[in-house]
Amino acid sequence: MTGIRRLVLDVLKPHHPSIVELSKTLSILPGVHGVNLSLYEVDQQTETVKITVEGEELDYEEIKLAIENLGAVVHSIDEIAAGKRLVEEVQTLQER
Repeated sequence: MTGIRRLVLDVLKPHHPSIVELSKTLSILPGVHGVNLSLYEVDQQTETVKITVEGEELDYEEIKLAIENLGAVVHSIDEIAAGKRLVEEVQTLQER
């Protein structure tokens, strides 16, 4: 398989549904093997979360639609990995 294997999304969501409900919704989508949500910021009416989705042949549009159907919006794609295997980022000499 050579499709999308990891997506890291910056998402703005209302307080409801909870991140538990959002993660469960994403976890049952076709091709999804795992979901990780991290809460970054809480405002009076919204929450900013980082969503990491891993699997095989992930369908970004389907994931985005599921997020939007829960009243949230994708601000940005912060990381994407595709291909036969996941390639982890390494620190370069300039970043040390």
